[in-house]
Amino acid sequence: MDNALYYLSIREASQLLRRREISSVELTRAVLERVRQVEPAIQAYNAVTEEVALEQARRADQRLASEDAGPLTGIPMQIKDNMCTKGIATTCSSRMLESFVPVYDATVTRRLSDAGAVLVGKGNMDEFAMGSSTENSALRKTHNPWDTTRVPGGSSGGPAAAVAAGECLFALGSDTGGSIRQPAALCGIVGLKPTYGLVSRFGLVAFASSLDQIGPMTRTVEDCALVLNAIAGHDPLDSTSIPHQVPDYTSALRADLRGVRLGVPREYFGEGIDPQVEATIQQAIARMEELGATIVRDVSLPHTRHALAVYYIIAPSECSANLARYDGVKYGYSHAEAGSMWEAMEKTRQHGFGPEVKRRIMLGTYALSAGYYDAYYLKAQKVRTIITREFQDAFQRVDTLVTPTSPTVAFRLGEKTEDPVQMYMSDICTIPVNIAGLPGIAVPCGFLDGLPVGMQIIGKHLGEETLLRVAYAYQQSTDWHQQHPPLV
Repeated sequence: MDNALYYLSIREASQLLRRREISSVELTRAVLERVRQVEPAIQAYNAVTEEVALEQARRADQRLASEDAGPLTGIPMQIKDNMCTKGIATTCSSRMLESFVPVYDATVTRRLSDAGAVLVGKGNMDEFAMGSSTENSALRKTHNPWDTTRVPGGSSGGPAAAVAAGECLFALGSDTGGSIRQPAALCGIVGLKPTYGLVSRFGLVAFASSLDQIGPMTRTVEDCALVLNAIAGHDPLDSTSIPHQVPDYTSALRADLRGVRLGVPREYFGEGIDPQVEATIQQAIARMEELGATIVRDVSLPHTRHALAVYYIIAPSECSANLARYDGVKYGYSHAEAGSMWEAMEKTRQHGFGPEVKRRIMLGTYALSAGYYDAYYLKAQKVRTIITREFQDAFQRVDTLVTPTSPTVAFRLGEKTEDPVQMYMSDICTIPVNIAGLPGIAVPCGFLDGLPVGMQIIGKHLGEETLLRVAYAYQQSTDWHQQHPPLV
């Protein structure tokens, strides 16, 4: 049985733990052994916290013995390396923060710790979450478990690959323009980007503050709901946190879709989308119609085509402001050999940041500069409002929207690194959701030549219950989530 422990769902593992058929220490050791086995090929972790994990597992077993345990008690997890973990390095996969050890936990880290989850380690990512392939990490390149010559997606490529490869039972990622959903799709797992403000961002190292959101990456939709139960809810430490009464998201899960109206927005199908990916999504839509959903095909979101341009003005602008704090003075990397303070700051950023981060800082600084602010940043914010209103209008007619998650399956390592615009196009289906602050989930819906395809389901503001219900019903009628990569 040990061989299969690392591929258990949270629900399955929790039931075994509660029945005392396995211990958290056993489960954690099985996951750690799996990490040792496949990590040389996958490179999903920046740090493996074995001693911390085993100590937390021992404490979890004590909780399980006293029956003071929830569904996440004793469950091994990975946390993306841009969320603060007290006493454990949080690098954002950047030379700038390579030796940064936080003195406090992010709110999500603390909530999962309180729930009894076991931290196996920190997940690799694109540097400061800027990228779509995890090739921008300054520390290592993560490989897709389904084909190690291909990318896992990004920026949460480490968490996605780790869950798919059995190196943890669930992970937390962050999503600024698709960074949970796109890698989840490319690695064949479930990834949820919640409504902006539903999950606290306190302790998340900021990229673009009006777009960033933390969410779960799991094997099943039910597991996603279980993790969301633990991390959602108001946090006074986060000024953008919504004072929302969090329901039990698992109570909304049902196996049929009777009475649900699913919209198919025409702008997400056609040009730029691999025809085979589109055909796979259409097959999934047909399956949901069989489950009782009403399919509405005349939905239009015409300003969606501007979302990519809007994102690449707003996100770099916010990043240029957020990353100004890395000056070599207070914390992080500092270039010592300089003749003046200004030269030291310049050298610190020159050597501390990678090329993609520098590119986005320059884009943002330009868009915010005198004479260009109105032409770029202000105009982008106005179009953002139009995109948000179009979604609101669409949700007057439908309960959720269904689209591809990524226009293609996982591409080869190095295939797009020399063409930033092609790389940016990887997030064309996911970015509008962040622009509007809506929830979106990626669910496995098939394979093309052995590589996973993910369907994206988009919900209305704070519509996670309906979103999870639709995703769960579809997943219960398929077995795509039960497939595992061909790893040794």
